Amino acid sequence: MVNNNIVVRADINVVRREVRVRVINRLGYGQSMILHCQSSLDDIGSVVVEDGREMEWIISGNEVVGIPLFHCDMKPSGSSDWYSFNAYDQERDHARCRSECRWMFPNNGALFGYDQRFARWVWFPLRLT
Repeated sequence: MVNNNIVVRADINVVRREVRVRVINRLGYGQSMILHCQSSLDDIGSVVVEDGREMEWIISGNEVVGIPLFHCDMKPSGSSDWYSFNAYDQERDHARCRSECRWMFPNNGALFGYDQRFARWVWFPLRLT
């Protein structure tokens, strides 16, 4: 008689991953900005980030399900326009943001993200919402 019952035991060691997201206001001339960021799981609300200051938070996930997309909307003071960008997108940022995703709004209306792999700032497009 052949026993076809096979028992397989698998211990999955799920590695937790955290990424610090930091958004830096370098708009200059004392210009603050309103920043509203959220994922499908968390909404950190709207925060006024003064010129020269920054806002940061920690997002987490694991190697199995990943870290959820974090989306932000930004409005410079004195403007009626809102701009949007993805502060963390696992597909794009898994290697670029190993432990920290830094974003900077300089005074030229652009958005730059820091690439930890190559230790340099990279231009990213902003979307007008």
